Amino acid sequence: MKNLMLIVNPVAGKGAYANGFGEALKCLDDAGYRTTIFYTHGKGDATRFAQEHSHDYEYIVCIGGDGTLSEVVSGLVNMENPPKLGYLPMGTANDVATTLGLPKNNSLEAAKSFVAGKPHAYDVGKFDDKYFVYIAAFGAFTEVSYATPQEQKRVLGHLAYVLQGMAALTNIEKVHTKVEYDGGVIEDDFIYGSMSNSTSVAGIVELNKEIVSLGDGMSELILVKDPGDALNFTDLVTKVMSQNYDNPNIKILHTKKAKFSFDHPVAWTRDGEAGGKWTTVELENIPYPIQLIF
Repeated sequence: MKNLMLIVNPVAGKGAYANGFGEALKCLDDAGYRTTIFYTHGKGDATRFAQEHSHDYEYIVCIGGDGTLSEVVSGLVNMENPPKLGYLPMGTANDVATTLGLPKNNSLEAAKSFVAGKPHAYDVGKFDDKYFVYIAAFGAFTEVSYATPQEQKRVLGHLAYVLQGMAALTNIEKVHTKVEYDGGVIEDDFIYGSMSNSTSVAGIVELNKEIVSLGDGMSELILVKDPGDALNFTDLVTKVMSQNYDNPNIKILHTKKAKFSFDHPVAWTRDGEAGGKWTTVELENIPYPIQLIF
């Protein structure tokens, strides 16, 4: 038998983990996994569980949203030989699940996918002294994931993100930004900036899969300039939503490190959660510190 630590966030995705949960446990047992369950009760529990207990397990699997996965990874990233990691996605936007092609909001199907999956090297981002699994960002739409009320997320699910994103269209601010990255320096007025390792952003925008490699030691640096007027902005949004990045206001670069400097404190999001306000942010790709099973 293979020892498996199962971390469950019972409130993620409107409690979707209960859908097929018993069958999922049987699926794991039938595949030779001896499973011990840890339920989270609040923010930071998943990180603490991973730090304190994962040494005793060959595998660790988390059930929850992207935020739960991010917490678990934060607990594993500094381990010398962390257990292989599985993800049973039960969130609202499920950006990581979309990127990996995992079944969403069904414990049994997700467990089957884990059992059939293989470990892959997976990069992790560093945000000053913290970590992120798939994105750190500022600007247009980045507040969508953490500004949407939790109750609205539970009731409306993914639609809550879309509605909040539409509301954000009327509240877009351009930010004068200096960006230092591996290939040089860019300074301009941007309405969006991010460093990511994902094809999906907030369940709304998807990058072309040919652009993104999850375990190459490089992250995608995305910068969107102020388009100047409503007509140009509409054209920009239309192209991005259709995965067409042929627009002078969009830059997509590949880098290991990026430093953002602003004239005033700017709000950031890290894996869909509020990341605080900063005048300077240093981001770094940590090459494949974990093996993610998919």
